[in-house]
Order: sequence, then C-alpha cells, then structure tokens
Amino acid sequence: MTLNPQEFESLAERFKILSEPTRLQILSAICQGEYNVNDICRRTGLRQANVSKHLHLLKRAGVVACRRVGVCRYYRVIDRDLMNLCAKARREKFY
Repeated sequence: MTLNPQEFESLAERFKILSEPTRLQILSAICQGEYNVNDICRRTGLRQANVSKHLHLLKRAGVVACRRVGVCRYYRVIDRDLMNLCAKARREKFY
C-alpha cells in the first residue's frame, strides 16, 4: 500500500477512534439503529457523562451523526467502513 503522509495521518486518526474499548462498545450498541444517550447507557451499562463524552468525539470524527427530537438527541453510525472493519475483525478473530 502506497500512501502519502497525509493519508497515513488520516488513517491513523481513524484507528485512534477504534483504540478505545468504550467507543467500540458504544458503536456496537448503535450499529443497528438510532438511539438516544439513555438508550445507549441502558444497552452498555456505561454512565451518561462517559457516553456523552465519547459520542461527542465520535461525532467530531464523522463516525456518528445525531438528530434532535425535543430535548433528546438520537445517534446513529454513519461511517459504515469502521463497522465493516469491526465485523471483519470479529469474523476473522483478530482480537
């Protein structure tokens, strides 16, 4: 694979997103639909402040998007490449 320095930097940033187990857990919880923070907390067992912090990072990285309904925000995965990579890792037991 031949990439220029900027492409390597971009690739490294994408892998940083996956390097945090909590973010992987959140992505797994929302990969099949759209959920608000309370739903994600129930599905993962994580605390609200922690989930919100990681969702903010995931949104800033372009991995998830959110929409507001009243006072709630509903999050969904928009970077399917990352989810496909996780699924492949699971199938091929990279972990």
